[in-house]
Amino acid sequence: MSRATLQKRPEEVQAMFDDVAPRYDIVNDILSLGQDRRWRKVVVDAVGAQPGESVLDLAAGTGTSSEPYADAGIHVVACDFSAGMLEVGRRRRPDIEFVEGDATNLPFEDATFDAVTISFGLRNVSDPHRALREMARVTKPGGRLVVCEFSHPSNSVFRTVYTEYLMKALPPIARKVSSNPESYVYLAESIRAWPAQNELAGWINTANWQDCRYRNLTGGIVAVHHAVKPHDGAGSTTEELTDAASPNALPESGPQRARAASEYLRRHASRRPH
Repeated sequence: MSRATLQKRPEEVQAMFDDVAPRYDIVNDILSLGQDRRWRKVVVDAVGAQPGESVLDLAAGTGTSSEPYADAGIHVVACDFSAGMLEVGRRRRPDIEFVEGDATNLPFEDATFDAVTISFGLRNVSDPHRALREMARVTKPGGRLVVCEFSHPSNSVFRTVYTEYLMKALPPIARKVSSNPESYVYLAESIRAWPAQNELAGWINTANWQDCRYRNLTGGIVAVHHAVKPHDGAGSTTEELTDAASPNALPESGPQRARAASEYLRRHASRRPH
């Protein structure tokens, strides 16, 4: 696998995650300076799962991202292609359903889930376009997609500082705390090679999703994209959300976020042909 490109051999990526599984969560906490917890909370709020719904959490790893759904009584399936990650997850949370599966060929029937989410995993998939189509296939019409992924800071000065951290500071830290520091060199290089927010939104809109919008977190280090599976062949739009007060901004809190998302979908539904 060439670390500096997006050409990934699935078996090598799988082996890499198997290797880092035992210390994966604590290393992520350290390297993100604790920000990954906030990012994951934003994802849960964006999914907006309700009792009685079913959520597919892809690239779930050890199940950390699945726990909030299970704790809220939501049926969640934690899916990952790393057996090592799933083994750690099953020991930690035997109450969560863990399934080994490839995002490009999901082991689920059509229209199974009300929502699908993937956090920090799409970048590691060998064919992201196919994976996005597979996510649409297993989602019910009207269901939601939430993608959380490393992205590109919008401020040029901050982008330079962040790139310096990725390429110069992160690898030495990883060598001290990770069982496989080379995997975090891959992490840094894959982030640099990953498309910017608007391009990823375009990928999503051409993969059987619509009305994709995104929100930058931590200055654009991370972006959360949200889209809906159409009931019909309605057209697609792309929209950037900011943290500023605006009709399209997603609030931080769960209930407010759910109401904002519902209003957004209601407005768009009224413009779709019946």
